[in-house]
Amino acid sequence: MNALWTVSDAVEVSSGEALGRPWEASGIVIDSRKVSPGDLFVALQGLRVDGHDYVASALDAGAVAAVVERRPDGINDDAPLLRVDDALAALVRFAEAARSRSPARIVAVTGSVGKTGVKDSLARALALVGECHASEGNLNNQIGAPLSLARLSSTATHGVLEFGMNHAGEIGRLSRMARPHVAMITNVEPVHMEFFESERDIALAKAEVFEGLAAGGFAVLNRDNQWFSLLQTRARELGAVRVVTFGRELGSEVRLVDVVVGDNGSVVTLDVAGRVLRFPLDAIGAHLAFNAAGVLACVHALGLDIEASVAAIRPVSAGRGRGGQITINIAGGGSVRLIDESYNASPAAMRAAFAVLAMTKPRDTGRRIAILGDMRELGESGPGLHASLAAELLAARPDLVFTVGPLMRSLRNELPKSLIAPHAQASTDLVECVAQELRDGDVVLIKGSLGTNMAPIVGAIEALAESWPIVVNGH
Repeated sequence: MNALWTVSDAVEVSSGEALGRPWEASGIVIDSRKVSPGDLFVALQGLRVDGHDYVASALDAGAVAAVVERRPDGINDDAPLLRVDDALAALVRFAEAARSRSPARIVAVTGSVGKTGVKDSLARALALVGECHASEGNLNNQIGAPLSLARLSSTATHGVLEFGMNHAGEIGRLSRMARPHVAMITNVEPVHMEFFESERDIALAKAEVFEGLAAGGFAVLNRDNQWFSLLQTRARELGAVRVVTFGRELGSEVRLVDVVVGDNGSVVTLDVAGRVLRFPLDAIGAHLAFNAAGVLACVHALGLDIEASVAAIRPVSAGRGRGGQITINIAGGGSVRLIDESYNASPAAMRAAFAVLAMTKPRDTGRRIAILGDMRELGESGPGLHASLAAELLAARPDLVFTVGPLMRSLRNELPKSLIAPHAQASTDLVECVAQELRDGDVVLIKGSLGTNMAPIVGAIEALAESWPIVVNGH
């Protein structure tokens, strides 16, 4: 296997000074707990944690060298180090160099919701035609995205990178670094409103993904989104030679015609430039079928075989808290079905989760139960956006609604009293109440922003199990 980074390459790229014994790295990490033998450890200094404090443990774990701004304590005199002025700037230069030396065709994915799922499915599809490098998890910010790109090998044929943001200008920097051949925006929704004056400003910030388009680059856009015209205009202004569209709207190049939902999956019908494709998807939810259309629009933009890609996107795997459904056998008899959406939340993602709850039937005398936590970073729009969810929530026919956090009171006030279950300021205060409420056959949706910390409630329900939960499906 070729080295990802040699000491001579690293010195040239970073303008740093090599100290200690020579090395070759097969990977690159910034978290000493995730070091694998052969990795290069980059010691970043953050507000709360200084990576220099963990250089010794990283080397002990098998790191071949560490990128540092100063000599850390607790290491041998001959320890392999690359001393630089700024470790984060060095990481960005590694990313830029990896992109420059790579022949891979790069796809950048951004949007308000759905980024990670689209990225993962697209990576599976592109792996059918060669080595595909993809961002790990949701490494999509000003540190995670350069780290992902710095891991791009010179033998990869494709790369899929996820870009996220909190402020204007962030996605533009990432795009110019990655220089994608295809740039996709899944959608634009009122997310991170705390940092923007309007939803239009969010759309313009997402459109920064086109700033770094490689010559001859394509844009992939959601035709159904209210900001489609603005995004299309910006894509063309910033150099996209073609805009490939997906959605339900007539005129979409990859058009979602129909979704038939079953107990454990869906059957999706697409029209791709006049050719009808029908295929199963191992997940419940029209929003996931919509994401599949977006993935295939990217495949189409790359000029690859869509029909061959369908099999790769059929399995929809969920990371923890991202919509996986598990059946939990309760000690003493019976079971409940848990829809775990605890990782994050936005108005659009809440509505999609409500639709999944509506499609998931309780068993026998079971009930639909929603446990909802605050959606964060919505700014002054927060109370109104929470209250606006009432109609879609009621359409899901819940029997009980638990709420967590001050903003969820705005939604709670819009609900019939017959549905209202206890409210708490913190999720930990609801744990015992929820655990006592559940009964055989219930379907339980848990959703809230990461900062609301809904995970303790998930853990409490899982703790009711008499055996390890059985994975049913996820997204």
